[in-house]
Amino acid sequence: MTTPTESDDQRKKEALAAFTATLHSVGTNLEAPLRDRAANIQSNALALERQEAELAENTARLARQNEQWVGLADETREGLKEIGDVQNWAEMIERDLLALEDMMDNVEGRNKDADEDGSHGGRGNGLENGNGNGNGDLNGHVDGIDNIDSGKKPESKRWLQWW
Repeated sequence: MTTPTESDDQRKKEALAAFTATLHSVGTNLEAPLRDRAANIQSNALALERQEAELAENTARLARQNEQWVGLADETREGLKEIGDVQNWAEMIERDLLALEDMMDNVEGRNKDADEDGSHGGRGNGLENGNGNGNGDLNGHVDGIDNIDSGKKPESKRWLQWW
């Protein structure tokens, strides 16, 4: 017969073994998903590090490209300013040429008036027909061509007719 203490000790050992097995089973059941999650976190961390490196590289490349675009925009802005300056310069030149043309028209008008009065004889300045080469007389004869007497109109004397 077994003594009550031996059977109690035996039951305690069995209970302890069952309890330990239950704890071990519960630990294993809880540990497996945690291990899976830890492995997933570890692999995601590596992927995130790769993506972070790619992002830093792309950001640096975009910064360089942005600097190039800023430089191009500055060059374009300067070019547009220069075009505006050239246009302003051309307009000033055009005004000056138109003023000179008006002055030359006035001078030509005076020379024609002087010729009609008979106070001016000989060779003229050649501006009567608009070519200004100095080979004409006051009657419109230039190099043997009579522009006025033939009924042909002299060529336009506009300096900037192409403008």
